[in-house]
Amino acid sequence: MAGLLNGIGIVASDMARSLDFYRRLGLDVPETPGEGHVDIALGSGFRLMIDDEAEMRKFMPEWASQSGNKVSLAIQCASPAEVDKIYAEIVAAGYHGHKEPWDAFWGQRYAKLHDPDGVPVDLYAPL
Repeated sequence: MAGLLNGIGIVASDMARSLDFYRRLGLDVPETPGEGHVDIALGSGFRLMIDDEAEMRKFMPEWASQSGNKVSLAIQCASPAEVDKIYAEIVAAGYHGHKEPWDAFWGQRYAKLHDPDGVPVDLYAPL
């Protein structure tokens, strides 16, 4: 039996800021998250798991934050206009816009953001 990928985990250096970022992207982030760990249901049994650095050290005392995160997330938007709107709102809230919305050659409106810890988050919608 093969494993079932049902979650993406990231580590946040500032949990409150990370949760605000994902709320602004429209995720149903709990208002009263658990201490050090938050599970965000994404539908179909899939979830985004966010741990703060202290939580990581609880089960891996040698863990240290490093650059070069290899996790990325992609969020499908309802329309090309929504890609532009969400991107503008996130950047206006002080988060990092990596690449402004553009019409990608593969037929999508696309934009790239970074969450507070540098995790790439792509926004896209069919053209």
